[in-house]
Amino acid sequence: MALKETLHNLKEKYKGQKMAPAFNAIHTFLYAPNETTHGGTHIKGADDLKRTMNTVIMALVPCLIFGIFNAGYQHNIAIGEGVAAAGDFFSTAFWNWDNLVFGAWKVLPLVAVSYIVGLTVEFIFAVIKGHEVEEGYLVTGMLVPLIVPVDIPLWMLSVAVVFGVVIGKEVFGGTGMNILNPALTIRAFLFFAYPTWMSGDKVWVAGAQERASQIASGLELDSISGETILGTLAQNKTVSYDLWDMFLGFIPGSVGETSTILILIGGLFLVFTKIGSWRIMLSAVIGALVMGMMFNGVVDAGWIDSSSKFYSLMSTPFWVHLIIGGLAFGIVYMATDPVTASQTNRGKWIYGFLIGFISVLIRVFNPAYPEGVFLAILLMNVFAPTIDHYVIQANIKRRMNRLKVKNA
Repeated sequence: MALKETLHNLKEKYKGQKMAPAFNAIHTFLYAPNETTHGGTHIKGADDLKRTMNTVIMALVPCLIFGIFNAGYQHNIAIGEGVAAAGDFFSTAFWNWDNLVFGAWKVLPLVAVSYIVGLTVEFIFAVIKGHEVEEGYLVTGMLVPLIVPVDIPLWMLSVAVVFGVVIGKEVFGGTGMNILNPALTIRAFLFFAYPTWMSGDKVWVAGAQERASQIASGLELDSISGETILGTLAQNKTVSYDLWDMFLGFIPGSVGETSTILILIGGLFLVFTKIGSWRIMLSAVIGALVMGMMFNGVVDAGWIDSSSKFYSLMSTPFWVHLIIGGLAFGIVYMATDPVTASQTNRGKWIYGFLIGFISVLIRVFNPAYPEGVFLAILLMNVFAPTIDHYVIQANIKRRMNRLKVKNA
């Protein structure tokens, strides 16, 4: 109660002043606002922006916890102190607390930097522009550390977060006005500004980049391999992970994108709570499967030689594309962003299908960076308003034609 009274007093003290949005944000984050509407007709609902954002965060927490464990697990395997088979659940090396402790040491700073830097920018813009702090960054702040490599330097992440919040969100007017997904804008900035830290086989396992530098200096003899499945396939090499590893998530990759089963559970939770669009999720899956089947058909028809650099990714069973890389994570948590996605029901089907279709297309034909989901989603973010425009115009045209027939 003392904290609540203190915050309330500060809120009253700074009411109408420049710093009011900052204190209001802290107060309403901890406690429900005590203002009520008077007069007129209002639509009453149990949800608001804060509850919506908190629901998405709850769906992301299992991916975060698993990502922390997997970061330590992959590191210990790489240095020879972990078990190689994810299915060996009874191994003491598998349940070693070092996996979780090491992972927390690497991942939690990413979460802290993402929130501290991002919310600082949000607060600054709220104070300057004199509007209330929106809760939109609550989800973005959780997404960002889940879609980057575990060893990304914190200063790079800070620069990217500032860029993403300012250029990807605030310049458009803030929460609800942006045309690009802020988290993916941050990832795109990192990829194009610091490509050596966002691709290759030394960024996905903690310590691999550092060990490579030590080897170059003659301080170490053995390197750590952290190549992802997509990287292996892009080089036409044999994948050492089985389907069980891929589905459960015991593979190298970005912090939160590896566990398909947890992403699936999170997606069902978002659909059940009516936060995420099942139309976008389902159509994106269909789009990815269609593109995968087309590539499989090309291979089966013998139209591409096995020596081609595209052969391994083309010949990968079409459904396997859903459990490797960041496709599943992007479909569930990124493509369904209600601000940047299509708003019409028919538009959602088109929007989602093209995301899945283009993701696999980029994945196969860009072996230098065999992951296309974030580029596909950003591309469709730009075209989402156009899709909705033509869907609405088509509906208007059909209604006008029915009206002409009725009046004829």
